[in-house]
This record gives sequence, C-alpha cells and structure tokens, in this order.
Amino acid sequence: MPGLQEFRTGDTPQPDIVILTHKLARDYDMGGEVVRALRGVSLQIRKNEYVAVMGPSGSGKSTLMNLVGCLDTPSAGEYWLNGLKVSDLSDDELARIRNKEIGFVFQTFNLLPRATSLHNVELPLIYAGVAAPDRRRRAARALERVGLSDRMAHKPNELSGGQRQRVAIARALVNEPSILLADEPTGNLDSATSAELMGVFADLHRQGQTIVMVTHEHDIAAHAARVVTLRDGLIATDRRQAA
Repeated sequence: MPGLQEFRTGDTPQPDIVILTHKLARDYDMGGEVVRALRGVSLQIRKNEYVAVMGPSGSGKSTLMNLVGCLDTPSAGEYWLNGLKVSDLSDDELARIRNKEIGFVFQTFNLLPRATSLHNVELPLIYAGVAAPDRRRRAARALERVGLSDRMAHKPNELSGGQRQRVAIARALVNEPSILLADEPTGNLDSATSAELMGVFADLHRQGQTIVMVTHEHDIAAHAARVVTLRDGLIATDRRQAA
C-alpha cells in the first residue's frame, strides 16, 4: 500500500500500523494430508482503516481472520498487533491480548436469551473484573454508540435481527478494542437491515474505529474503504475504493 514501509524479518512496524502480517502461513494436518490454508500473507492495516476481506470458499479468509483475532497461531511468519509481536505468544498471553485489543462480531449474534441488552453488553467487563457501576456506565455508552439507548432493558426476543446485531456490536466495543473484527456480520439479515447495519459500521469508522470485515457479498464490501481479496491462501488483490 502507498506510504507503507517494506517490512523485513527483524523490523518493527511503523507506529500507526495496528495490524501487520509478514509471510503469514497456516497449515493443517487433515488425516495425514497437509492443507496449506495460508501460504505467506503479508498485509499492513493502519489505525482507523476500514478493510473488507473477500474470497471464495477455501481462499483462506476465515483462517486469516482467526489468526488476526488471536484465535489461532500461525505455522510460519509473523503477526504484529499494535506494535506487539503476538505470533510468538502463548495461549494464555493470546487470550489476554484478545480480550483487551479485539472486539468480535459474528454472523450469529451469540446473545444470552434471558439477559437484557445492557447485561449482554456488560459481559466482557464482568470477565475483566470491572466494578458494577463502571460496567453499567460503559455498557450504556456502547449501546448509545450503536443507537440502542432506548432498548437497554429489552431481551433478545424483544428485538429485531438488526437490533440484536447492534447489541452484539456494542458488546464488541465495550472494552474499547484496537480493532473490530466482523465475520459475515450481515449473513443473517435482510438487505434493508444489512444496509442499516452498514450505517452503524460507517459511524464507528468515522469515530476512529479500525474495522476488518470478512464478507462474501460485494455490496457489503463496497462500504469499506479498502478491499483485500484472497485466493488459494494468498492475497490476489488489495485495492482502495472511492469514498
């Protein structure tokens, strides 16, 4: 990408680079057969970028998402997150980084059915040991950011699909993560609700949030400022889009 340094093993990323992968590879042993899901992906994403990751089934986009989200470790190569080389960390260290630096939004909302919106959003803060008054204040603020200040006491079955996904986004934001990772966030939503949700992501991006979104839908990827396409475990194209 223009303005980015050529990264070499032993270098340290530029200060404004929040995600850097260098020759990142991931192999899986499938009953004696080695599947090369990623074959050496080098990618740099600056703070406050909005990037969509696309590719056909089997292209490696889910594997890349899992590595960037610290849910998996690479077979080779380097991964730096906010200036920290996380590709060498232990599982416990990865869990701490994951909880502090990364907010996840999935296709399935993964909300507790009997809990209110506010309590669902509070959950990461409960696990982090945050005191109740501060927890509620931060959860309420996160719900306000996604336009649900009037739905804090509602349970998931009292919300529309789009509202449930907004609760899930608020939960992902409540720890003020460095990056928001969204994996097919509109997969369970109709086109009108999907467009509405893209407005939420656009607002968050304008507020300074770094967003990486995996999608197979071109009309959803069109909302991002940059689209990275994977094919056969490698980056096929990496292009910026007109605003």
